[in-house]
Amino acid sequence: RHNAAPDGEGNPNMKLSDDVIIPATRETVWKALNDPHVLKQCIPGCESITKHSDTSMEAKVTLKLGPVKASYKGAVTLSDLDPPNGYRIAGEGKSLMGSAAGGADVRLETVPEGTRLSYDVDVQVGGKIASLAARFIEPTSRMLAGQFFEKLGEIAGKMGPVASAAPAAEPAQKKQTAKKPAAKKPAAKKPAAKKAATKKPAPKKAAAKKPAKKKR
Repeated sequence: RHNAAPDGEGNPNMKLSDDVIIPATRETVWKALNDPHVLKQCIPGCESITKHSDTSMEAKVTLKLGPVKASYKGAVTLSDLDPPNGYRIAGEGKSLMGSAAGGADVRLETVPEGTRLSYDVDVQVGGKIASLAARFIEPTSRMLAGQFFEKLGEIAGKMGPVASAAPAAEPAQKKQTAKKPAAKKPAAKKPAAKKAATKKPAPKKAAAKKPAKKKR
């Protein structure tokens, strides 16, 4: 969604809005939006960024509008802070070719996929560059805004991916085969104790009868 119209001085004034889904928590996206190192990577053409306070930074950016290339050095400010719901980020710089200013109202909303980041961007270009590259303002603004938020989503996604709604499947546990209780071996029967053989008393030999003495 975009709209282009000249300002009171006839300079191009570009407005556009869109939203992106970032696979990270709202707190993570908010942290990325306030990190100068992340912003340096996200701002197209940003060569350096220096943080002066939590809401004030200085940046050097080189942009190309059609056939015209210009380097800008200026301020980047954060305002209307409402953590972790959103804020306004704005930048303004000057070069030998003229001036450029732009900003974005950013809103964050938690969704099942992570965070929906909605933004409304406005860009104003003045001076010589405005007359030389007027017809490139609109497509370039859309391209730069798209690159900024696409890169932001990429970095924020790596900082802290959103947890999946579905619980992670637990690794299947190996089924332990229930060991059958070992069959009890029948107790070995002790051999019956042998009864001591009763020795029969040897038969008594009949005493040899002495012959009776004859009476004389």
